[in-house]
Amino acid sequence: MTLSYRPGDSLAHRLDPRTKLAFQVAFAVAAFAHTTPKGLLALSGVAGVVLASSDVSAREALVEYRFVFPFLLAGPLLSAAALGPPWIRWQAGFDSLLASYRVVLVLFVSAAYLRTTPVRDSRAAIQHLVPGKAGQLLGTGVGFVFRFLPVLQADLRRIRDASSARLGDQRGLIDRMKLVSISGLSRALSRADRFALALRARCFSWNPTLPPLSFSRADVPVIVGSVGLLLWAII
Repeated sequence: MTLSYRPGDSLAHRLDPRTKLAFQVAFAVAAFAHTTPKGLLALSGVAGVVLASSDVSAREALVEYRFVFPFLLAGPLLSAAALGPPWIRWQAGFDSLLASYRVVLVLFVSAAYLRTTPVRDSRAAIQHLVPGKAGQLLGTGVGFVFRFLPVLQADLRRIRDASSARLGDQRGLIDRMKLVSISGLSRALSRADRFALALRARCFSWNPTLPPLSFSRADVPVIVGSVGLLLWAII
């Protein structure tokens, strides 16, 4: 299932999108400031709480973000490899592995946000935080990405399934990558043309009426936690 907004009654669903955006930023800053085993262990607990409060399982998030794992694993392998004695630099590989793991934690928090926040609320939050034309442009772009990316992921999944049904999985890796990438690019361009036509047909507006946003008591502990993460990152 594509990782996108799903209605629910979890704690994260009830939070203001601005609160969730602030927490994401604070969590990412803390993750990049504390790339140590103890720091990442503490952040792992925070990420686990975030997933639990969003009704998102770690397995589901890992499956949806599986396309980034080859890159995250390549970093430690390349960092550990050496062209001469001792041939394997264990400490460099371990440090790179910790850096890759922090990216996974940030992706977990992002998955919770995507699952619990409607696209229109995300756009409204961004336009509240960034005033003027810049906020309208940024909010519109984020809204387009959130709506368009799940569609492209579904297209790629269907292309792979169709290829496997035609024994495409028996081809070499390069041939399979070429087939999926070319077909996916062609489908994306076709989607983009239809998307542009749909926007014109619906009289697309750069400044539509956005949903009202308001903070509640549930936002207070999350805001306090965000401030705490930022202070921890600075200290």
